[in-house]
Amino acid sequence: MPAPLDFYFDFSSPYGYLASCRIDDLAARHGRKVNWRPFLLGVAFKLTGATPLTSQGPKGDYALHDFARTARRLGVPFTMPDGFPFATVAAARAFYWLLDRDEDAAHALARALFDAAFVRGLNIGPADTVIQIARDQGIDGDELRAALQDAGVKQRLRDQIELIISYGVFGSPYIIVDGEPFWGVDRLPHIDQWLSEGGW
Repeated sequence: MPAPLDFYFDFSSPYGYLASCRIDDLAARHGRKVNWRPFLLGVAFKLTGATPLTSQGPKGDYALHDFARTARRLGVPFTMPDGFPFATVAAARAFYWLLDRDEDAAHALARALFDAAFVRGLNIGPADTVIQIARDQGIDGDELRAALQDAGVKQRLRDQIELIISYGVFGSPYIIVDGEPFWGVDRLPHIDQWLSEGGW
């Protein structure tokens, strides 16, 4: 089997959400799977000196316009969520806790979290919101609530972020294909071509 695509993202990233709507289908066309791996952009920002895109004056204004325009181009729904940008620690902890139990369920939860944020416009930062979204996916909310405070689950996320950062990941979405990095939802056509042609 060809190696899976590694899809790195932050749950508060509009471009990460947009990429999530297309990455699985793109990979499947080439007989590939996708490893979904959330991380915290704030950690990368501390290392690079970056700030959230929407806080960057005219560049941020442009980004707000481009989020919706790119969604229209991709044919997917898009709503800016309340409280944006929001913390995603609880969402990322929930994902990795579930990933260690059931990869398919973790991917389904990730999609549900993105949908809640960028389709329904919810602030998914609070743990209670993450737990309710998980409950809607058939996940035991009480068990997840305990897991979010578990030292092992917290360390699992820290270790994963450290590993992801060590790969040179600095933005969302960031996709690695057979060792080749691609940054941004606008690189999905490049990835499609890369997989078709074997690189260039």
